[in-house]
Amino acid sequence: MFAPLALFLLFEEWGWEHLAAGFATLGRLPVWRQAERLVSHLPPWAALLVFGIPVLLLVPVKLLALFLLGNGHLGLGLALIVSAKVAGTALAARLFQLTEPALMKMAWFARAYRPWKAWKDRVLRLVRASGPWRLARQTKRRLKTSLSGWWSALKHAGSSPRD
Repeated sequence: MFAPLALFLLFEEWGWEHLAAGFATLGRLPVWRQAERLVSHLPPWAALLVFGIPVLLLVPVKLLALFLLGNGHLGLGLALIVSAKVAGTALAARLFQLTEPALMKMAWFARAYRPWKAWKDRVLRLVRASGPWRLARQTKRRLKTSLSGWWSALKHAGSSPRD
């Protein structure tokens, strides 16, 4: 029970930060920047609606993915679920960044969010302190170092002067 929940939280945590940052780059576009400015100035009730929209919009997409899986289209169904999860997480993360100040003005939201955040942070600390997590991080660092060295050697080999 703990492992699937921990994996879900790890994806959300990783995705939340990285995907929100990726989505924020769209803010350089004038139309997107204006939309973000409007969202960030919404009153609390409207901020809650805007924050909830991606969740509601993705329900039919996820149902379609389940339909595809149920009818033997494993690759397409899985691709649709993963795409919906990544896109939904990116959009929700960015919308939360924009609406958090307004959402925290709602007492019930702030009361629910703070314990949730504290609990999630405790679970993530436990996971990050675990042996498998540390081993995975160490393996990732070694692989990154090896690939970096390989890439550097490949670039230098291709840049030698020609006769």
